[in-house]
Amino acid sequence: MPENLNDPSKADGRKQRWQDHKEARRDNLVDGTISAIRKLGPGIGMDQIAAEIGISKIVLYRYFTDKDDLTNAAMVRFVEVVLAPRIFEIMAAELDDLERVRSVISAYVDVVNTDTDIYLYLTSAESGQFAYARAERMIADAVAVILTGRIADVGMPITGAEPWSYFLVGGIQLATKRWISHKTMSSEQLVDHLVMIVWSCIAGIYGKGASVETFNARPHPLVIDAENA
Repeated sequence: MPENLNDPSKADGRKQRWQDHKEARRDNLVDGTISAIRKLGPGIGMDQIAAEIGISKIVLYRYFTDKDDLTNAAMVRFVEVVLAPRIFEIMAAELDDLERVRSVISAYVDVVNTDTDIYLYLTSAESGQFAYARAERMIADAVAVILTGRIADVGMPITGAEPWSYFLVGGIQLATKRWISHKTMSSEQLVDHLVMIVWSCIAGIYGKGASVETFNARPHPLVIDAENA
């Protein structure tokens, strides 16, 4: 019996197969884009990307609306494939809080240092900021878990965990970005310095009971030392 082309179920099946094919093809093109950036550098354009993948630019535009769409898809995939698994593995591991802080910071610095061209492409492309924000949230969430876990266990308020976490992560990102263009120390030394400041902040918050009121009410040694000098 000939196939009934008007059968809705068959039409839905064809539509789903085409959608699956399109998504798989997009994934392949995204992987090719990431490889092209690694090979040719962060200043790469659409013509170079298409040539490196081995297709025409017209084909790229069949699967992506514009360069911004392709860039964002590539950056999202990079975060999901390269950074996210490392962060998830660290958060699931049996580590103490200091080891976890060091591991998260080390993973971020290592990804940036190993895939510098991808990082520079991501941070310089406006369309890549969505993916960059995802990476930021991922690391901030990891720091927040450490902060809230430590202070909640002893009944301290956790209301400041989100701004504290984003403050610390913003500092890590800015310091790493500066280090990429001005490598005055090794990556291991950078990690050591970042761990020291982040852990000192966590310890300071813990020492003040995670309370703004307690912080404001207590004397501050550095201020007292300066006044007595």
